[in-house]
Amino acid sequence: MKKLFTCGLLLLTLSGMAQKKANKGWVQLFNGKDLTGWDIKIKGHDLNDNYGNTFRVEDGLLKVRYDQYTNFNEQYGHIFYNKNYSAYVVVVEYRFVGEQVAGGPGWALRNSGIMLQGQSAASMGKNQDFPISLEEQLLGGNGTDPRSTSNLCTPGTNVVMNGKLITEHCISSTSKTYDGEQWVRAGALVLGDSVIKHFVFNDTVIVYNKPQTGGGNVEDADSTLVAAGRPLREGSISLQSESHPVDFRKVELYDLSPYVNDPVKLEAVLRQLQKQGMKKK
Repeated sequence: MKKLFTCGLLLLTLSGMAQKKANKGWVQLFNGKDLTGWDIKIKGHDLNDNYGNTFRVEDGLLKVRYDQYTNFNEQYGHIFYNKNYSAYVVVVEYRFVGEQVAGGPGWALRNSGIMLQGQSAASMGKNQDFPISLEEQLLGGNGTDPRSTSNLCTPGTNVVMNGKLITEHCISSTSKTYDGEQWVRAGALVLGDSVIKHFVFNDTVIVYNKPQTGGGNVEDADSTLVAAGRPLREGSISLQSESHPVDFRKVELYDLSPYVNDPVKLEAVLRQLQKQGMKKK
């Protein structure tokens, strides 16, 4: 598996069957109409208490909003798709809009994320701030400083990069800065506890291996879930509420689990997804 992805997508011919499945295999996690299929967990609130109508659907967009808040007060929230996945490509199209809510921390300006291989919404403590997961951190420009997007942050987790265990909480990607309210297409290729790649449009911007629980960085999490060294072979996918309004117009997934035991078919499907899926705008 590792050798396959180190060598890249080379010298393989896409079969008719693989091409047909690559064309039709995208699942729209967000249906553009309502929040069917999603669970909500906001710090300090019970499961599926959508405090302040934080997560809503308007004009065909999944919106994160704070107009009913008087102060953010560290009420970090996540909206979880209610099915776990292990091997997949997930893609979102997002934009930051408006102004940060009062009380939002400075680091959370134009900040959201896609949480990968995470714990379930139901397993979170009432006062837990972030799910144990791998965060593909989505950042927008502040008009002054470079701010890459699709970075890696690790609430309760660690990863391996270049053969070394990484315990730093956040690692910057190689992406450029996206200022203003422009739409950005970003996502991740996830292959269980083997390899994960973050991409922006069609550029890979960070790669890591062997995702695992690592302790720390998660307030009020169950210690048995965060205990160090448990491989993250599958988990939830969730989107963040961190105090800055954000829109998602697409949240889609391609399930790769049928192909993980056949490297040739897997490589062929990924090649086709690069052509037809990851490049879509």
